[in-house]
Amino acid sequence: MYGNKVKHYQKEALKTRLASADPHQIIQMLMEGAIDSMKVAKITIEQKDYENKSKALSKATSIIDSLRLSLDTSVGGEMTDNLAALYGYMSRRLMDASVQNNTSIVDEVIDLLSTIKSAWDQIPESAKHDAYQQMEQKAAV
Repeated sequence: MYGNKVKHYQKEALKTRLASADPHQIIQMLMEGAIDSMKVAKITIEQKDYENKSKALSKATSIIDSLRLSLDTSVGGEMTDNLAALYGYMSRRLMDASVQNNTSIVDEVIDLLSTIKSAWDQIPESAKHDAYQQMEQKAAV
């Protein structure tokens, strides 16, 4: 019963964060969620809890696929293409990790996504502002 209350609180806190988040913060939250799910997957692999391993890896893969699909291929050129390819690679590696029950593969993907998140976290406020203005102008056309 206590666990259900904690989960409910966490869900409500997430809804509150999402409601006030800008697109940049939403991407950060997605990356955090994928990394957290992969950490859970590692624990469940070590505990041989294969049902929850599958759930955690599926969640992480879904988030990474969402990040890939959210890329605006009309902006960013080669960098966007490379990021899309890297997200695809991460999804395939998580499938390998699931089949092999291999925590080192999960670590590899955590490291890759953490590197991307670290770069994302360092984007200056002025660059975010400019990007949002461009998005609004593009949407108005």
